[in-house]
Amino acid sequence: MDTKAFDMGNIDIAWCPGCGDFLILKALKQALAELDIAPEHLVMVSGIGQAAKIPHYLRCNAFNGLHGRALSPAFAIQVSNPQLTVIAESGDGDMYGEGGNHFVHTIRRNPKITNIVHNNMVYGLTKGQASPTSRRGFVTPVQVNGVIAEPFNPLAVAIALDASFVARVFIGDQDKTKEVLKKAITHPGYALVDIFQPCVSFNKVNTFQWFKDNTYYLEGSYDPHSREDAFKRACEESRGGKLPLGIFYINTDKKPYHELTNTYKADKRPLYQRTPDYQALQTLINSY
Repeated sequence: MDTKAFDMGNIDIAWCPGCGDFLILKALKQALAELDIAPEHLVMVSGIGQAAKIPHYLRCNAFNGLHGRALSPAFAIQVSNPQLTVIAESGDGDMYGEGGNHFVHTIRRNPKITNIVHNNMVYGLTKGQASPTSRRGFVTPVQVNGVIAEPFNPLAVAIALDASFVARVFIGDQDKTKEVLKKAITHPGYALVDIFQPCVSFNKVNTFQWFKDNTYYLEGSYDPHSREDAFKRACEESRGGKLPLGIFYINTDKKPYHELTNTYKADKRPLYQRTPDYQALQTLINSY
C-alpha cells in the first residue's frame, strides 16, 4: 500500500517548522503502508497537545479524548472490535502526567493497542513548562531555578508492570523508528513505543543533536525476553550518561485482554456484528 492512502490532502498543519512530530507522522504512515493496514480498519486515539494532533493529519478513524485520557477510549474501542488496529498516541505530558494513572492500568490489562508517546521532555502546546520526563536542571519559565524532581521513567514503569512490548526510539533515525513501529503494531498485546522527538521551539537543550549525542542502540546480542535485563537497561544511563534505544522487552506469553473475557470465548465476532438479546435486557432492566 502507498502512504498516499493516509494523506489528508492540502491541509494546515499547526506544528512549528522543524518539529519532530512531522517525522513521526511520516514514519507512522510508512509503517502502516508497509503493513498494508487500510485506513478504514485503523483507529487513532489521542488526548490533548501538539503530539495529539496526529489523527487530524492522518486519513483514518479518529477519536480525540480529554487531556491524559487517550488510553481509556482506545481500550474500549479495541475490546468492542478486536478486528481493528487501534493506536493511542500523545505526548509525554499527556500520557505520563495527566494520563499517568491510565498508563499504569492499561498496561495491567494488556489490551491489543499500540501506545505511541512523543517524548520531547517539555510541554509544547502550553509553551514550555517542564513535563514528567524533563531532566533535572532543565530551566523553564515556570521552573526558573531548574527542575529538581526525578524524571519519570516510562520504560522502567512499564517493564515493572510486565508490559508485553516496550521500546524506545529516536525520530532522527527514520528507518529504525518505522521498523519498531511495525513490530509494535503487529504485537498481540499492549505495546509501548516511547519516541524521543525534539521540540524546536520550547526545548533548546534536548535538541536533535543532543539526542544523537546522548543515545545508543542496544547491542545485537541483547535478548528482549529477559524482564530482569530489560529493567536494568531501562534504568541505566551509563556509557557517559547515554540513554539506550531499541526494543527492551517482549513477553509473548501474555494473552490480550479481549481473549480473556467471556465475551469472545464462545463468539469471536465483534460486538457490532451481534444481535442484542432485547428480552434478556428488558428482564435485567425490570429487575431494578
